[in-house]
Amino acid sequence: MTSQIEAIRADLTRESLDAIVNAANATLLGGGGVDGAIHAAAGPRLLEACRGVRRTAYPQGLPVGYAVATGAGNLPCRWVIHTVGPNWNRGQRDEADLAACFTNSLREAVRVGARSVAFPAVSAGAYGWAGPTVARVAVAAVRSAPELADLDLVRFVLFSDRLLADFRAALNDEARA
Repeated sequence: MTSQIEAIRADLTRESLDAIVNAANATLLGGGGVDGAIHAAAGPRLLEACRGVRRTAYPQGLPVGYAVATGAGNLPCRWVIHTVGPNWNRGQRDEADLAACFTNSLREAVRVGARSVAFPAVSAGAYGWAGPTVARVAVAAVRSAPELADLDLVRFVLFSDRLLADFRAALNDEARA
């Protein structure tokens, strides 16, 4: 079976797919941008789940490129998969670290039993990565991930027309390659 990969402009916190990916910071305790919006919409159960992850698996915080799943609190999805993108503004410019956010998130989605997952443009906001670069790396990482075979749908959910155009261009470029 071939997985569907698509890009839309929408609010990630309203996605009712099995899992959504949070562009988290290392603390997992909320922040700005996508992270803040997800925590605000999910309510206190998400924060408590993240505190549990910090107490057990990642007491020093989640490293760049890693991914971990929690429940979704009040969100319409079943799981939130938290990943920490590299911060261009802090000199974290290795595309392999960015790609790992997407591949490790897919691995975590499959591990918890998700069949559909929605991604934001990890690292494209406050972390300073250029939209076209994030789109190219994200699409290539998702398309090459072995876990893609276990998913029905991967959706990139973008918050701006510019990012939507970047991701649609990357999807078209990858389709031609």
